[in-house]
Amino acid sequence: MTSQYKIAIRGAGVAGLWQALTLARRGHRVILAEQSEDPFTGACSAYAGAMLAPRCEEESAEPIVRELGLRGIEIWKAVYPDLSAAGSLVVAPARDRKLLDRFERMTQGGARLDADGLEELEPSLVPRFGTALFYADEAHLDPGAALAFLLNEVRNAGVVVQLGAGEIPPGADFVIDCRGLAAQDMLPTLRGVRGERIVVRAPDIAIERPVRLLHPRFPLYLVPWGEDETGANRFMIGATSIEREDGGPVTLRSALELLSAAYVLDPAFGEAEILSLGAGVRPAFPDNRPRIIESSGYIYVNGLYRHGFLLAPVMAEQVAHYLETGVTHPEVFVADFGQR
Repeated sequence: MTSQYKIAIRGAGVAGLWQALTLARRGHRVILAEQSEDPFTGACSAYAGAMLAPRCEEESAEPIVRELGLRGIEIWKAVYPDLSAAGSLVVAPARDRKLLDRFERMTQGGARLDADGLEELEPSLVPRFGTALFYADEAHLDPGAALAFLLNEVRNAGVVVQLGAGEIPPGADFVIDCRGLAAQDMLPTLRGVRGERIVVRAPDIAIERPVRLLHPRFPLYLVPWGEDETGANRFMIGATSIEREDGGPVTLRSALELLSAAYVLDPAFGEAEILSLGAGVRPAFPDNRPRIIESSGYIYVNGLYRHGFLLAPVMAEQVAHYLETGVTHPEVFVADFGQR
């Protein structure tokens, strides 16, 4: 590295934490300013499912998400010891098998499993699903534990963390804005997409990897979050994508749809206990692609949509590479505020 910069970062969600950790470990002097007094209370990251699924996202996302996402998983593996890299599964009821066939055509890297292959991975699913797609190079994590880990690592790396800070101190060589939807006043094409999720305790269910259930009306993904303090398994059931910019409580309709789909996946969810219901608002640009926007030393990292945990590490790597070499990724960096 040829220069050591003083860098101020706004926003301590998953994007801001990765920016702070990456830049501090490369020798820069970093201040991380977060408006909330308590960590993560104002971040949509707290409502994430935290699936690292670049292959599955190919079904609806731009190819750049796969490219960056595969690198993002590599970075998580190198940094976070509690990452689960057991792959992910996609299933569909027999009557909706065409949805599974289409999903297979739209994605890469998936292996088609028969009932025997599925039983080796998730035996509890076999009675209802005779086939599945398995994406072996995908991963997942518990977002709450991962955010706490990153914040601790950021502090250990020498970052000055300022909670309850509405403004950043002057004198920084660069300011990196990771505030998500709060940056909407400066990023006119940024919009919010509401995502609702339910966390349950299900001691009788032993699913070990994320499962996507394809359904014409109620698609669902299920993410195992490990055991709680009682030793029972926790699962995140999610998630809606609603073109609304308000957070707040989960709607009755969404709760019914998510819970009904979970029951289709495994009727044992009928006995699960609901631990929490919540909604976060994901920041997204019109094409749902991430952006790094630089203007006179002020850098926006935004538009991660529902790929925040997947893309945050590699977006930080991209910013660090730009600061140190001046080289930019042509599909990620934008030179103006139109954001195309």
